[in-house]
Amino acid sequence: MTSGISRRARVLAAAVGTGVLVPLVAAATPASAATPAVTCTSANAGLAAKLKKDITAALATRKGTVAVGLYDRSTNTTCTLRASTAYDSASVVKVTVLATLLWDAKKTNRYLTDRENTLAKAMITKSDNAATSTLWKQLGMTKIKGFLTAAGMTQTKPGANGYWGLTQITVTDEQKLLKLITAKNAVLSDNSRAYILKLMGQVVSSQRWGTPYGVPSGVTVAVKNGWLQRATNGWRVHSVGAFKGGGHDYMITVLTHGNSTMNYGIATIQAVAKVIHKDLAAS
Repeated sequence: MTSGISRRARVLAAAVGTGVLVPLVAAATPASAATPAVTCTSANAGLAAKLKKDITAALATRKGTVAVGLYDRSTNTTCTLRASTAYDSASVVKVTVLATLLWDAKKTNRYLTDRENTLAKAMITKSDNAATSTLWKQLGMTKIKGFLTAAGMTQTKPGANGYWGLTQITVTDEQKLLKLITAKNAVLSDNSRAYILKLMGQVVSSQRWGTPYGVPSGVTVAVKNGWLQRATNGWRVHSVGAFKGGGHDYMITVLTHGNSTMNYGIATIQAVAKVIHKDLAAS
């Protein structure tokens, strides 16, 4: 990033010195390319317009690169922003690991062992990394890729060499996964879906930030968050959540990177979640 900025600074200095401004025009990026717009569709046209306006406003002053997905079954409402942009998964991939474990067990018509249950609970409710590594290694790449294919999660690329946190994920695929977890389908059994939602509903209080922020009372919450700092793109901070109640049945994915701190990323996600919950509750 810095080399790009310094190059531009040199171009600017040269342009100022010579009075030649052409290179600056050539280097400029069109605003439309830099900032894709939030798109919303709904059976309730007024709701779509309100969500588009409010999500856009919530992100107007936020730095970093943010991707958003919303789907509400009750009003057939969908909102997206950067739906196919890839992010390092961090711990959000743990829901995929659990879904793969249950999908594989179903294929051989078996229950999870006590050991697997213990590992799964630690992985989801406390975001335990060691438990995740154990299950990731046990499953292996063939089974993980097999589940992704069965789930239609074609944009998800598992992290290599055991680095599950570097799995590449998108809003599109995370929303597909949340849809599978929250409605009857041929990929995950009803018992498996209930188990995943139960664990996502038991996440420790210190990790219940993000998409549940501003959720109306009486609405059930299932959440999994992820956070990871790397040399490039700063902090990745993500949150996926499923919500049911108040006449709605919806799921939210917010993926972010380029955050200066973890808390900055959390604040961005919560600004989006707050307006979504509010607008749906009012519809």
